[in-house]
Amino acid sequence: MNNRLAEESSPYLQQHKNNPVDWWPWCDEAFETAKKEHKAIFISIGYSSCHWCHVMEHEVFENKEIAAFLNAHFISVKVDREERPDVDKYYQEVHMLLNRRPGGWPTSIFCTPDNKPFFAGTYIPPYSHDQMLGFMELIAIIAKKVEENDEKLFQNADEIQRYLKPADRPKEATKLTPALFSVFVKQAEHNFDPHDGGFSKAPKFPHVSTLNALLDLTLLRADGTAKKMLEKTLSTMHRGGMYDLIDGGFCRYSVDGMWLVPHFEKMAYDNGLLCELYARAGRMLDNPSYIRTAAETADFLLKKMSNDGLFYSAGDADSEGHEGTYFVYSYAEAVRAVEAAGFDRMESRKILEELHITPEGNFEGKNIVWLAEPAERPEWFDRVREALRGLRRQREYPFIDRKIQTSWNAMVIRGLFELGKSDAVYAERAVESLEALLKFLMPDGRLYHTALIHTAPKIEAFLEDFAWLGTALVKAYEHTLEEHWLLLAQRLANEALERFYDDGRWYFSRGEFTTGAEATDSSYPGSVGVMVDLLLSLGILIEEKYRAFAFRTLEYHSAKLAKTPIYFPYLFNQSVRWLYEDRVVKADEAKLREASQTLDRLAYPFVHRKSDGESEGYMLCGAQSCFAQTHDPRTLEGLLQNSIPSL
Repeated sequence: MNNRLAEESSPYLQQHKNNPVDWWPWCDEAFETAKKEHKAIFISIGYSSCHWCHVMEHEVFENKEIAAFLNAHFISVKVDREERPDVDKYYQEVHMLLNRRPGGWPTSIFCTPDNKPFFAGTYIPPYSHDQMLGFMELIAIIAKKVEENDEKLFQNADEIQRYLKPADRPKEATKLTPALFSVFVKQAEHNFDPHDGGFSKAPKFPHVSTLNALLDLTLLRADGTAKKMLEKTLSTMHRGGMYDLIDGGFCRYSVDGMWLVPHFEKMAYDNGLLCELYARAGRMLDNPSYIRTAAETADFLLKKMSNDGLFYSAGDADSEGHEGTYFVYSYAEAVRAVEAAGFDRMESRKILEELHITPEGNFEGKNIVWLAEPAERPEWFDRVREALRGLRRQREYPFIDRKIQTSWNAMVIRGLFELGKSDAVYAERAVESLEALLKFLMPDGRLYHTALIHTAPKIEAFLEDFAWLGTALVKAYEHTLEEHWLLLAQRLANEALERFYDDGRWYFSRGEFTTGAEATDSSYPGSVGVMVDLLLSLGILIEEKYRAFAFRTLEYHSAKLAKTPIYFPYLFNQSVRWLYEDRVVKADEAKLREASQTLDRLAYPFVHRKSDGESEGYMLCGAQSCFAQTHDPRTLEGLLQNSIPSL
């Protein structure tokens, strides 16, 4: 029998509609019922492609004994974190407060009948073992304490509630200086893995914002240490494993330190961000293998994760009941496939050895494909890849969450625009996707956060949606030179300032949950840094006043930024931008189009272009004045370098 989630559109909630748990969606009625019946509230937060969410569902939420107890003593609420990032953010702060460490998914929260949290965890096993309290034992304790009105529990909940108010303004600002650059590089180097690249031990995440910052420091200062860390990480990360050499696209992270064994889910945001990074790094560092990786990632998104120009949120790690089943190969089936592709036995063995496919396997007896030297693919690679794709076509493809999210689609669109500087086809797809996104999630002039494809959106946008979409619109303007994209970016910035800005501080959401916006970067860049990015672009392209809001934001975060810039790589990069200052090349539309390839290869990372029919030739300008004029775009590189301050 279905529970209340049967009427919800979220794929994650739909996954739980047949649980014996009497789930409620997030709604006022659930909390009113808890208060009326004096029942504790259990809030479970996850998302559709989350492996450990599936494990907890199978072990706990499909357990009839546990479900019966929950139904009798609790109001149980299921939340899709991708649908309601404001709810998720609030309870991640609860987890951090109660446990002194970051949370994760699934998130398990217990609250009093008036919805004040007092306990937070992540995955909880069904029954106690190895000194770990089980879910059944935990809910028995909580139910008893709530029913008996345990005074200490309710006092603790009240105290936690007080701590969850947004933090006060920082006591003082710190002047940001070029000394910040070396601090960032040293902190990155401290975390750097010199053998395999990356900035952590297992599990290892891509840290896209850190790599983008290192790329900019390489271009601005010829910083050899920054370049070494950047190239080592990019070159190792795309050799296979976490990067899918067969279908293209990146998995969310590697469970080991060498990027070999991935957590197999593929997220739209990772692939959009990594597409943009590899495309930009490939172009600026003249590395065709990086551009190829960006193109394969874009092709994966367009083929597997797209419909009507819109991009789905995620692909699951699991299929056919196990993690990674779709992605890995047995030695025997790989041998048969390669030989069927026309290679003899000796050639097949050599090929599989180069792909690290062995009889013993490198993942639970099966094989994940990777190459030791990804830049130079063997001449046989395309034929063998097609043979291995053929094996995958016989398998069940992992579940795809078909939610469309504004912020994540904007990340993909940004990546396509960046790749479009090397292959114009991708820029055309970016424009098509941007138009589709605005039609779907801004249908009435109001921006929405997410909706299942082909349904009407209901959840209004958060700060991240305004920020990411705004920066994508700026890229659309600079590619097309059509003014309406820039004006829409300005409109979104104005609305974000009105709704979420407070004298340097930004809020992620206001309303039901007032939550502060993240300046730090986590799974993807925090929305504060992206908002500063948008404001600085508008400050050079439209009106200088936007730079004042950007500076006030940097000033608000300056004390922490100066001390530990490695925690704020996207925002750090905007502070670099502030110190060096943006440049803009102004010319009439025809001249800008004529010089587009030259402009795309300018080494200075903070240069824009703007259509200006009154300019003769090409005018190079800063925020407050113009520096030079030329009729030959090939001289812009030298003029640009002469205009850069010596920091």
